[in-house]
Amino acid sequence: QVQLVESGGGLVQPGGSLRLSCAASGSIFNAMGWYRQAPGKQRELVATIISGGSTNYADSVKGRFTISRDNAKNSVYLQMNSLKPEDTAVYYCNAVRKVLGVPVQYWGQGTQVTVSS
Repeated sequence: QVQLVESGGGLVQPGGSLRLSCAASGSIFNAMGWYRQAPGKQRELVATIISGGSTNYADSVKGRFTISRDNAKNSVYLQMNSLKPEDTAVYYCNAVRKVLGVPVQYWGQGTQVTVSS
């Protein structure tokens, strides 16, 4: 059974930092990443990383967020620096694996990040 467990969210002041972690179990994944959803908005991509290490970031977080992956621990991390109030959202861990050649997505339960003074 695939399970993604996130941790590391919380309340931080503008300009501060947080590190999100996601521990995966039940499978090996081709790609892992983070998405976020703010109140009243659609879920959006934050960053992704594939098993080879290539990364992709939303323009809004480039230069501030860094995604990394520990394949041995089947985990993905998101280091968030210079946080802004507009980064406030529920952050979801995402993992993708191919089942009979078809990509299948899995989601964590989400962790709240609030940036406020």
